[in-house]
This record gives sequence, structure tokens and C-alpha cells, in this order.
Amino acid sequence: MGQMELVSSETVSILVFLLPGFVAAAVFYWLTSHPKPGAFERIVQALIFTILVQAMVKILVIVMERRGWALSWDEAERLIFSTLAAIGLGLLAVFTLNKDIPHRFLRRIGFTRENSYPSEWYSAFDRHADCYLVLHLKGERRLYGWPTEWPSRPDEGHFLIEEVEWLDGDERIPAEGVAGMVVSASEVEMVEFLAKTASNELKE
Repeated sequence: MGQMELVSSETVSILVFLLPGFVAAAVFYWLTSHPKPGAFERIVQALIFTILVQAMVKILVIVMERRGWALSWDEAERLIFSTLAAIGLGLLAVFTLNKDIPHRFLRRIGFTRENSYPSEWYSAFDRHADCYLVLHLKGERRLYGWPTEWPSRPDEGHFLIEEVEWLDGDERIPAEGVAGMVVSASEVEMVEFLAKTASNELKE
């Protein structure tokens, strides 16, 4: 019985230690389109985030002590502060990766040609976020409009298209009375991003 209690106590201690890392990872995956990894990879990521959070807490303690502000907190208070730091770290990771900041810097200095986005699909929509588009649908149908929302992956989710028009050769057929149209990504065979001049020509 004592051995079981010891194992249980050690397990709880490990989970409490990793909690900030799991919190930071959860914030990251809630607010980005990156696919969630397997269980082992999640533990590794939680450990990395935990190390970063503990480093942040340690730096804060050192700075506060050098300024003459001694911190005396119990384990519960330390856990609360670590969790708040983990939330901040997760939000920072979300902001930097959604803006392609780390990979943009590394591309400029020649270390990589990759970006921070989860896929080429996501990257394409981010780079052309101010463009009208034409959805080439199954059955050789084409739909023109302004994308208000689009899926993070090409094989699931939906597009929300406004200012909808059907294209039939050179003919434009406005969808009268339609404020917006939801199109399944599974129906889309190709996405065509239009330059501003081409968008203006279609509008006229």
C-alpha cells in the first residue's frame, strides 16, 4: 500500500511539474492550425515548454531579488504563477508562428526556405488574404467571390464566400439575393487567387 502511495505521489508530482508545459501547448494548438501530434510528441513538447517556463520564473526571481524584492511563495502560488507564465508563453508562440516571424528571419539570413505555417495550403491563403478567388468545383463549375472564411486543410472544412458569382466561360452570373455561400472543401478541385486587376475586371 505504501509503495502504491509513493508511486501515486511521484506521478502527481511529475504531472504538476509538467502542467505549465501542457497548458502552453494547449494554448498553442487551440489558436493555431498546426495538427496535434501523438501522445509521445505532446509529452516532449510539454517538457520543452515546461523548461522554458521554469527558466522564465527563475529569471524573474533573480531580477526581483536583485532589486531587493524577496519572493516567498508556497508551491500553490508558484504553480499559479507558472501556469500564468505558460499561458503567456503559449500566446507568444501563437503570435510569432502565425506571423511567420521566426522562419522569416531565418529565411533572410539563409538558414532555411521553410515557413512557420502548418502547410502550403495555409501559407497560400495567408499570402493572398486580400485577394478575390475562383473556386473550381467538381463538374467543371466555377465560383467567384470574396473568401470570408476558408478551411485550414484542403480535405476538410468549408469556405464561406460572399459577393458570389458563377462563371460560365466569359459570362458572369450573379447569385441574386445570396449574402454568402458555404462550400465544402471536398467539392473544390482547385483554388485560383486573382490579382487586383483581374478582380476589378470581373467586377465591371
